[in-house]
Amino acid sequence: MRLAIVGAGPAGIYAADLLQKAERDFEVEIDLFEQLPAPYGLVRYGVSPDHPRIKGIINALRDVLDSGSVRYFGNVRYGQDVVLDDLKKHYHAVIFSTGAIRDAALSIPGIDAEGSYGAADYVSWFDGHPDVPRTWPLEAQSVGVIGNGNVALDVSRMLIKHADDLLPTEIPQNVYEGLKANPIEELHLFGRRGPKYVKFTPLELRELGELNDVDMVIDERDFDREDAYADEVLAKNKQVLVMTRIMDKWRKDQQEREAAGEQASRKLHMHFWSKPVEVVTEDGRVTGLKIERTAPDGEGGIIDTGEFEIIPMQSLYRAVGYFGSPVDEVPFDEARGVIPNAQGRVQNLEGDQVHGVYATGWIKRGPVGLIGHTKSDAMETLESLMADRATWWQPEAPTADAIPALLQERKVPYTDLEGWHRLDEHELALGAAEDRTRIKVVPRDEMTRISRGE
Repeated sequence: MRLAIVGAGPAGIYAADLLQKAERDFEVEIDLFEQLPAPYGLVRYGVSPDHPRIKGIINALRDVLDSGSVRYFGNVRYGQDVVLDDLKKHYHAVIFSTGAIRDAALSIPGIDAEGSYGAADYVSWFDGHPDVPRTWPLEAQSVGVIGNGNVALDVSRMLIKHADDLLPTEIPQNVYEGLKANPIEELHLFGRRGPKYVKFTPLELRELGELNDVDMVIDERDFDREDAYADEVLAKNKQVLVMTRIMDKWRKDQQEREAAGEQASRKLHMHFWSKPVEVVTEDGRVTGLKIERTAPDGEGGIIDTGEFEIIPMQSLYRAVGYFGSPVDEVPFDEARGVIPNAQGRVQNLEGDQVHGVYATGWIKRGPVGLIGHTKSDAMETLESLMADRATWWQPEAPTADAIPALLQERKVPYTDLEGWHRLDEHELALGAAEDRTRIKVVPRDEMTRISRGE
């Protein structure tokens, strides 16, 4: 069997690894296609650079690529450099693992004003994604972030953190220079529900309170609301207990700072029970965020109180989730942002199976769950694929040399595994020269040139 996997992030690489290790009575050859010159997807371009523990996942992914059982074709755009007919001609099936990299929408008045941004775009910039501008408009002294998940924490941390504290990381040089000039003095983080409902993980939350020269500012009003559901259900959750202790410590530290008259140069305000209802603007630019105070309904939901406040700010980021993008010649659910499927088997919008086409990862199930959930997700897809052996495509040219020949004929400057090693070593060397972990190469053409040894 010859299998194509489109997308070389964790979902695609895990799928390749699991298939190679699965019990089967047939040989399998796997080719990974990635639109970027470098592999690893959101682990390389969606995790903030000051999270080396999470980026350690790359070591496991690298082992799969280096196992010799998978071929890698980078800098190859599906739908442009290769199309579905090409895959049908050379493979028995394809798995799409293209992820979800767009920002989910937030439909409130003024959200499209100048100075209002999506978290995904900002993350792509500070992670050195080659297809976004090299600069970012960091001009605001007061900034807002909407969201109570880990992405909101990443965005907040990478806005309020002092640039010099990021130098030990793999932050690109252009990002360091941009953050160095950032005039931010305060950041406001908003969540519609209370402190016990947050979707953060304890580690991420704790890191937020450990930032150098940044005070955590807590509104005591957010902790005095009676909530039967939180007290009876959430209070039994160990993660909630840990995060409650973290925030209680911040409250105590805040009281001690105020008593001693001490303050840092930057402040991070946590706002709970605060539902964004409108982006306040002037001459088309963000000047504030209007929020409505909410209250618990006792069943895990919220009710509106009719109490409104406006928090002044000059820029606003929404971190309310990611959203998938359509894939050429493959059915797409516009409402959910996923490829419609049943256990990984792609279906058309009428619910009929599209034979030979499968999905895994966030493009399959939506942007939920941590990276670790991707393995079980890939296993389900692979079980479906192997059970469908009788309905696989019957390629007319299932040979290993067909795809390299096709890409050369189309003058696609693709990169391979040896090229990724070359780029990886180059970035590590750049970092070593500056006593840093690594310095990412950002421009796509430079990444490609280094990878190809040109």
